[in-house]
Amino acid sequence: MRIVCPFCGERELGEFTYLGDAKPQRPAADAGEDAVYDYVYLRDNVAGVMSEHWYHGGGCRAWLKVTRNTLTHEISAVEPAAGAGAAKVGA
Repeated sequence: MRIVCPFCGERELGEFTYLGDAKPQRPAADAGEDAVYDYVYLRDNVAGVMSEHWYHGGGCRAWLKVTRNTLTHEISAVEPAAGAGAAKVGA
């Protein structure tokens, strides 16, 4: 599998580290134990298209949001992850 980094271009999978599903949102500080437990431990096992976080450690060191089909590994979109320091690249 190859990922097209928006900053470095097409790269081998070995340059990236998979973090996981990009859908879960961190609960508020006052959310309670159940919300924190759900955020930390409960994940959907999607068979199909999902958004994932990947880290480009072997290149620009940016966090990316990758839209990928988990059945075919086809990547339909790659974009900088929100708040991931994309503005620092090339600075």
